[in-house]
Amino acid sequence: MFVGATGNTDKMGKAKSIALLLAASLSLSACQGENEGFGTLIGAGLGAFIGHEIGGHGDGAVIGTVIGTVIGGSIGGSVGRKMDRADRLAAEQARYAALENPRAGESSYWYNPDSGNQGSYTPQPAYQTNQGQYCREYTQNITIGGQTETGYGTACRQPDGSWKIVNNG
Repeated sequence: MFVGATGNTDKMGKAKSIALLLAASLSLSACQGENEGFGTLIGAGLGAFIGHEIGGHGDGAVIGTVIGTVIGGSIGGSVGRKMDRADRLAAEQARYAALENPRAGESSYWYNPDSGNQGSYTPQPAYQTNQGQYCREYTQNITIGGQTETGYGTACRQPDGSWKIVNNG
């Protein structure tokens, strides 16, 4: 992760590369439908993170991030095209319920009978960052048209009590 990295220009360069790729994905998503754009952005972020981790160090990490962003954005856009507003609302409510649940490993499920789409969120134990913020990692599964996609993320509690996604992978 890039949080807390100081004095390491290699990590800062990677962070800038990822930020630029995500910004490009966001720009592209604005040209697409609402659902597809949302999926593209989330998929690109997940793909960038996974590609960066697989790529290792140096140029490999940058190349992995670029490839991961493109592939993740493509997959995410495909999923997003198939999720309607009711799907996203149900998924958001399930994620919130999972993050609020004090029991790690206990999934929250969602299902939209109109579309047949469904999914779940499974939280890990909460932890406190060096800055005193409470965070939780989670696993998400989304099934659309019989195809299940799995993703991972981290959300941190905000001062107003809401949860903010700080990392998708």
